[in-house]
This record gives sequence, structure tokens and C-alpha cells, in this order.
Amino acid sequence: QVQLVESGGGLVQSGGSLRLSCAASRSIFSIYRMGWYRQAPGKQRELVAVFTSGGKTNFEDSVNGRFTISRDNAKNTIYLQMNSLKPEDTAVYYCNAAVVAGGGSEYDYWGQGTQVTVSS
Repeated sequence: QVQLVESGGGLVQSGGSLRLSCAASRSIFSIYRMGWYRQAPGKQRELVAVFTSGGKTNFEDSVNGRFTISRDNAKNTIYLQMNSLKPEDTAVYYCNAAVVAGGGSEYDYWGQGTQVTVSS
């Protein structure tokens, strides 16, 4: 089981930056996949950026080039650096982690979310 705690959200003007953090309750070495999703009002939750099991990163097209994802294994934490923010980025941002059980089954865990609001 993994507990995830997001922080760093807030209100920022268009063009500004925010850095989100997600602290995990266990070593992220043991996590199969870990990343960030977001959900805007009236929209489906969508992938923002993720570390895959192979250590590669994947980004949603609209944030590619503006957002970066990083990790600090010693702190069991991943980060989402968001630059050049747009009002369209306004959403609740969620940290997600997937782990693999002994039998090979995959389980997903979610943080409580942190609100990001970008004003014009």
C-alpha cells in the first residue's frame, strides 16, 4: 500500500510557474509507475506526466515543453515543475502510483489532489 501526499498548488497568474511535490510513504524504487494526472471542472481526469517502469517519461501533448517531471529517490518524492502556465491548466492535480503485487497484479493509488488555479 502507498500513501501519497501532494503539495505546492495554489493561485498563479498566466505565464507563471508552480512546482508540485508528491511524497510517497514507501520507497519509490518499488513503485512500478508513478506520475501526475489532472482533472478540470467538467472534464475527465487526464495524464499529465508519468515515469514508466522503464524509467522513461511521458507527457500529455498540451504540457510538453512547459512541464517537467523529476524524482528524488532519497526523499521518496516526485515533482512536477510547471512553467508558462495557462488558464487551461487550471485543475486539481493528482499524484498516482502503481505497484505490482506478488502475483503480478497491478494496483493504483491516488493522492488527495492539490488545486492549481491559473488566472488571466
